[in-house]
Amino acid sequence: MAARLAGTGGAVTYVATAQLDPADADHAARIEAHRARRPPTWTTIECTTPTDLPDVLRGTDDVVLLDSLGTWVTGHPDLDPDPGPLVDALRARAGTTIVVSEEVGLAPHAPTALGRRFADALGKVNQAVSAVADHALLVVAGRAISLPAPGDLPC
Repeated sequence: MAARLAGTGGAVTYVATAQLDPADADHAARIEAHRARRPPTWTTIECTTPTDLPDVLRGTDDVVLLDSLGTWVTGHPDLDPDPGPLVDALRARAGTTIVVSEEVGLAPHAPTALGRRFADALGKVNQAVSAVADHALLVVAGRAISLPAPGDLPC
């Protein structure tokens, strides 16, 4: 869905936030398969550290497909990123930015403290990013539902 929104005709910069652990062969294979699916005309930037992301966003005028906030959160050792610099960089961009994130609020409550900390951190980041977004879509089973802006809620 995000790749379709980004398009395949113009300049697109794919910003990857996953941190590859060379000892994790399964994750390496998933990343390679993901790379292979991207159009060859796209530029890929892999953030080497989570703190690079705001600068990467400021450094491109292309359409950006940012994938994903969940792996960006897990890149922080304490699972407690400050969304402020990311939100500032997103707000300052003139080009289109498509941000992919997991929605952990629909899953059962995590049974571990680490899982709950991740869900809380990602929920905080998702809310901060969504607050500055022009549009927010919830994608379920390959179908997109447009979400109202926070001030447009009926209740």
